[in-house]
Amino acid sequence: MEYSLAHLQLAVEIIATVSLAFSGLIAGARKQLDPVGMCMVSGVAAFGGGTLRDILLDRRPFFWIENSYWLWVLLGLCILAMLLMRGRHLQFTERAIQIPDALGLGLFTALGTQIALASGLPGIAAVLMGVVSAIFGGVLRDVFCNEIPKAFSDHQPYAVFALLGGTVLILMQQSGISETISMITALCLTAALRVLAIVYGWRIPAWRV
Repeated sequence: MEYSLAHLQLAVEIIATVSLAFSGLIAGARKQLDPVGMCMVSGVAAFGGGTLRDILLDRRPFFWIENSYWLWVLLGLCILAMLLMRGRHLQFTERAIQIPDALGLGLFTALGTQIALASGLPGIAAVLMGVVSAIFGGVLRDVFCNEIPKAFSDHQPYAVFALLGGTVLILMQQSGISETISMITALCLTAALRVLAIVYGWRIPAWRV
């Protein structure tokens, strides 16, 4: 079971990281960054949330250092994007990335919460680690692009869905359900809620002063 769970965590991390790297590529292309800027923004989008999680958990080596092929994947994605992506592609690409982005939110929520639980954190702290893993890559991406982070300003309930997904994972495991099933359930729930929010335009009310 531990062996299969480790493979599940690795698969989750691969898909989620690629999804977030594409979001960084789009943000960098919109800002017309140079090649170094494109790589940096894609890197912080893909690795930022997981790296912050590992720092807070004192977990070494960082996941992208332990699996250093990630750096080659990121470099390859950036080169292909700069060679092939044009302005007319951005709108289509941004729409197309919404589903992988939703998947990335669910993947990093489930993975971050599970890693925190395995590190011995209590339930509420583990859920918050899942939220950090899920949204802070996007936060750092927007900061690097000199924008107010979308996770805090566009009123879409990213963090709320991550909180719900992590909480479900915790409750399922406390009820005796296996780690693999609880991870998959939390992943699917978080991603499904994000997709529904995209389809129906769900928003968090703005703070009115």
